[in-house]
Amino acid sequence: MKQLLFQSFCVSALILMGAAPAVAASIPDFTGVWGRNAFELEPVSSQYKPMGNLIHEPNSTTGDYERPAGDYNNPILKPAARDIVRKRSDAAMKGDIIADPSNQCAPYQPPFVFGMQLGVEMFQKPDEITFVYNQDHQVRHVRLDAAHPEHVTPSWMGDSIAHYEGDTLVIDTIGVKPGRIDVMDRFGTPFSDGLHVVERYRLIGADEAKQAQDSFEKLSGRVGGPPGAMPIDPKYPKGLLLRLTIEDPMYLKAPLEAQVTYRRAAGPLSEQVCAENAYEYYHGKATEIPTAAKPDF
Repeated sequence: MKQLLFQSFCVSALILMGAAPAVAASIPDFTGVWGRNAFELEPVSSQYKPMGNLIHEPNSTTGDYERPAGDYNNPILKPAARDIVRKRSDAAMKGDIIADPSNQCAPYQPPFVFGMQLGVEMFQKPDEITFVYNQDHQVRHVRLDAAHPEHVTPSWMGDSIAHYEGDTLVIDTIGVKPGRIDVMDRFGTPFSDGLHVVERYRLIGADEAKQAQDSFEKLSGRVGGPPGAMPIDPKYPKGLLLRLTIEDPMYLKAPLEAQVTYRRAAGPLSEQVCAENAYEYYHGKATEIPTAAKPDF
């Protein structure tokens, strides 16, 4: 009997030892720097699309990425959001710049970060995923295999938790704190404290990624011209696809489905220093700062 129990124990141990590498191998490896050369979110649905640009390059249907003016007639916008985007678009048409996290050197909260950042590097640990973005030292920390607290304290980046579903990394974010300059995108789409963002990352073939990037650059514009702001490694066999679901009952009529397609960058992330300030230096114009008519004390 003891011999049978010992043999059974050994067999079970061998099975468990053999299963462990299989579980580890199922976790996708997102190591390396991933890049793109277009701002904004790529459309994936024919019914509701991300915000588009009303300003185009001369004699072209390609958006002018240097002058974002949102299409306030986008059917996904509720009236309150449409009015806000319209005001920002009217200002952009006149050449004015409205404050956002990028031009004010503030934290890039989700989902703004996905449409603005051109490069990202992911660091996968057993209990956390860390995202490092190329612009302005932006960093996100995502807890792995955790749960949202019962009462989330709103913050710039919100509360993000993640888990793996086969070859896909799934991230769920709530609790993003709205602020004076915080928006969903470069067009100024507002968000409320009911914002809910789900990210799904998975590896795809390089050809599929290149086709998606080339197609979207014709729509949105190529940042950095032919060389690109983020040089791409044409020999790397994989791309990275981020699928997004964005919900905000206050401002959106329905969940917005969108995506971001990355390819392997040809080099490391470059250091870009940005200090918070109220002066929009490259337009020679001071940004309006809220002032109080009377003291708070």
